[in-house]
Amino acid sequence: MMDTNSLQKPKRSFKRPFAFPRNCVYRPLRQIHNMERNQKPPADQPTYFTLNAPPSLLPAKKYSDISGLPAPYVDPHSKLRYANADEYASMQHLPSDIINGYLTLRGYTSAVG
Repeated sequence: MMDTNSLQKPKRSFKRPFAFPRNCVYRPLRQIHNMERNQKPPADQPTYFTLNAPPSLLPAKKYSDISGLPAPYVDPHSKLRYANADEYASMQHLPSDIINGYLTLRGYTSAVG
């Protein structure tokens, strides 16, 4: 006769579905937000929604002033950023007041003469 212990499948812990531990309470984000809003913690105590992230170590992305595409190039004369040769060709025919308008939208402080 066969032993009944040998017929049982071994328990595999990695096949169990995920479950929170019994001492862990699941709270949705809305509930956390409402709890923090109602508690009124001191101003110097950080909360879930007031934590500030450190500054990024990556350089800021630069976009074309004309099309909004990622711009690897800058015109040395007008200081406008452009993405391809077609934009550069169209920039050559722009009057200086339009160029100044693009630069002020971007926040560039130097004026083009």
